[in-house]
Amino acid sequence: MIDEEKIGQAVRLFLEGIGEDCNREGLRETPRRIAEMCKEIFAGIGKDASNHLSVTFEAEGNEMVLVKDISFYSVCEHHLVPFIGKAHIAYIPDGRVVGLSKLARTVETYARRPQIQEQMNAQIADDIMENLKPKGVMVMLEAEHLCMSMRGVNKPGSKTLSYICRGEFEDKKELRDTFFQMVK
Repeated sequence: MIDEEKIGQAVRLFLEGIGEDCNREGLRETPRRIAEMCKEIFAGIGKDASNHLSVTFEAEGNEMVLVKDISFYSVCEHHLVPFIGKAHIAYIPDGRVVGLSKLARTVETYARRPQIQEQMNAQIADDIMENLKPKGVMVMLEAEHLCMSMRGVNKPGSKTLSYICRGEFEDKKELRDTFFQMVK
């Protein structure tokens, strides 16, 4: 889906717009390199993340399952600069579980598209609820947004934390508290 030619043209125009010479040695191959990079960092566009959650396994337990510190990077849709962080996902199975790596793959699919953190939280949680049909799910993302660190307010190192609850996590404060304690 990535149109490498259009990206190359856009990068050349951008470089000219900031006063650079696109023909100088260090920049000659930059439009091609940026197009290649876009194929990788925007690989989630048009992909259905729920495919990762389609294979489940029967499980008798219904205790909380938590996968924490899932590294991700995404691109802020407002400034097209990265935000980098970790995802923490917990769910309470209702007879079915999914392979743990599938949760990380779900995060990766949503992260690899122009995105905002708050939306990414909801997409991950809703996908898990829809596909695993758990009793509840909670997703927390913590990320440094380079649009805040390297421009604008210039506050490197500041982190944005966001979380979303579905099902039993919405209703039971003790579950949320356990989640936060486990993530800590």
